[in-house]
Amino acid sequence: QVQLVESGGGLVQAGGSLRLSCTASGRTFSSYRMAWFRQAPGKERESVAVLSVSGAAPYYADSVKGRFTISRDNAKNTVYLQMNSLKPEDTAVYYCAARWPPGILAQAMGAQGYDYWGQGTQVTVSS
Repeated sequence: QVQLVESGGGLVQAGGSLRLSCTASGRTFSSYRMAWFRQAPGKERESVAVLSVSGAAPYYADSVKGRFTISRDNAKNTVYLQMNSLKPEDTAVYYCAARWPPGILAQAMGAQGYDYWGQGTQVTVSS
């Protein structure tokens, strides 16, 4: 079992920045596929950023590419999502997720493939 806990959400003005953190416990953290998803009210959960486990570039949704950066610190069992130049349309609950086996990146885009989820952290971007 893997337990995930997110933090770092909050209120921010458009153009501002936030850094989300996801701390994991259990099993071998570095072996899991880690990703960030988000879900706005009335909408389906969508992938935002997915880490590579092969050293390749991570995946970013087109809507956040160039503004968001996903990273991990295995020594701290933590995954981060740095969010810059935030827009009101980024408003959502953000979830950290993990899956095993990690699969290839192309298979790791959908929420249904992930086994473990954090409780979510709210990000609200005002105009």
